Amino acid sequence: MSRLTPNRGELGGCVVYTQHERIPRMFKPGVVCFVAAILLGFSASAQTTRSDAEKQLAHDVYKQFVEIQSGYTTGETTPVAEAAASRLRAAGFADSDIFIGGAIPKKANLVARYYGTGTRKPILLLAHTDVVEAKREDWSMDPFQFVEKDGFYYGRGTADDKAQAAVWIANLIQYKKEGFKPDRDLIVALTADEEGGGPYNGVEWLLKNHRDLIEAEYALNEGGWGEESNEKKISNDLQVSEKYVLNFRLEVRNKGGHSSMPVPDNAIYHLASALDRLSKFGFPLKTNEVTSAYFRAMSKIDNGPNKDALAKVAENSPEAMQRVAAASPAWNAMLRTTCVATMLEGGHAMNALPQLATATVNCRVLPEDTVEYVESTLRSVLADDQVSVKLLRQPSPGPISPLRPDLVDAARQLTDKFWPGVPVVPIMVMGATDGAYLRRAGIPCYGIQGFFMDRDDIRFHGRDERMSVQSFYEGQAFLYELVKRLSSVSQ
Repeated sequence: MSRLTPNRGELGGCVVYTQHERIPRMFKPGVVCFVAAILLGFSASAQTTRSDAEKQLAHDVYKQFVEIQSGYTTGETTPVAEAAASRLRAAGFADSDIFIGGAIPKKANLVARYYGTGTRKPILLLAHTDVVEAKREDWSMDPFQFVEKDGFYYGRGTADDKAQAAVWIANLIQYKKEGFKPDRDLIVALTADEEGGGPYNGVEWLLKNHRDLIEAEYALNEGGWGEESNEKKISNDLQVSEKYVLNFRLEVRNKGGHSSMPVPDNAIYHLASALDRLSKFGFPLKTNEVTSAYFRAMSKIDNGPNKDALAKVAENSPEAMQRVAAASPAWNAMLRTTCVATMLEGGHAMNALPQLATATVNCRVLPEDTVEYVESTLRSVLADDQVSVKLLRQPSPGPISPLRPDLVDAARQLTDKFWPGVPVVPIMVMGATDGAYLRRAGIPCYGIQGFFMDRDDIRFHGRDERMSVQSFYEGQAFLYELVKRLSSVSQ
């Protein structure tokens, strides 16, 4: 089988005209106004991808990155950084334009700079090169082999986040080949440990130790992707905010004893009962500025049985939110803080009563919910004084990135060029990205990719992770044109 397939600030109040009327409608400032504007179409044009040579380069970089074992715990990101640097040097980038470094030798980051005229501040093009761990026995194939099958590329990191990392490198090489002269520097940063954070997180380390290397007007990152359902494209999402992460360690300690003389006071039973109560609990449903705008936009796009409910969610209808949350795990996660048990450990011997039982609870928290609120709610739900609750790391939520008219317009126009009639919709991503570090440091960050995923079959972090072959090459072309448009004097 061939490795390649054939070419298939703030916004003030605004006045917009619909396609069916000449009377202007007034909208409130901010995201709501933006959503109204994005629903207006531009003239349609055919879908495009880059040349075969450019696609081949992107494919080869992608394959190379995926086949480097860079799991958060057992792998290394340094080989990915070195592989990218080698390709950039071969394309004519000077050693002085390439930086490799990190908190420890095996957790290196790459930062590469493509020089423009300096008329405007740089754009940072961000992607992470670490991936969630994957075990061969859990997959139907080797997770660290790049496999093309039935129109998809399979492998750990194909969607999260080595596709975007590969595209940034391939496109930067293409700009160099063309002699493109942007009006601002383009900075590509491929970073470590996004999946686990902690002391080796690449973006945090760069901000603390080499901020000058990544200082930018704003950044483009993962976190926003295209949504499709039943092979129909629904929206190209633009991420402007995200949940933040809290990890709690639950512990129950006990004196233990011989298993032949069991007693009701069992550490595992205490923990199991507490986790059962957590499994039946849901944080309150609510919207914020971004999610309200998202559901309002979805109500104009979605023609399914939840269409009316989606519109009512934007109006904070409790009944509608319940219905929408029950219809989709993604929508449920957009509407509330969530806490879920992800790891479990207990006991020390088969013939002994447990002296220790532990669990990790991972919470994805709405930006407006405080750490204190989540922790106190968790303790109340667990309802057992023998279950201790320890916050593993103190986070700090990031602000919302302001909607930039230049980025919004470019994303909207290019989306309509590649996928006619598909709107750009602002989202709060349910997970978390390295964009939070940048936003807290004063560098706005926007998640946008142009890679479309089936909203009911997103395999980030899961078994048989994959990316549509066609979507990868369309995303390559979309990001190529988006960055070029955002860094050209004529725009």
